[in-house]
Amino acid sequence: MVVSPCISICKTDPVKGYCYGCGRTNKEKIIWKEEETSDIWKEQNLLDIQKRLTGWQLESFKASYKNKLENGISLFKKAITK
Repeated sequence: MVVSPCISICKTDPVKGYCYGCGRTNKEKIIWKEEETSDIWKEQNLLDIQKRLTGWQLESFKASYKNKLENGISLFKKAITK
């Protein structure tokens, strides 16, 4: 099972059409939730979205996604639940 790249910062850039938090398009978010979506597609999508993000956005995503993988919660959610 591939963990969703959602890091709980769900706001779409109106110009580029990518989520500020995870870098996915709205269509990609829907595809992630579909039961028939393969792990291969999800793994490739994880690579694709990281190519879209740059600078602080990419570093923030990587840190938060790593925390989500290791602890089951994104850094943003962790911060707001304190």
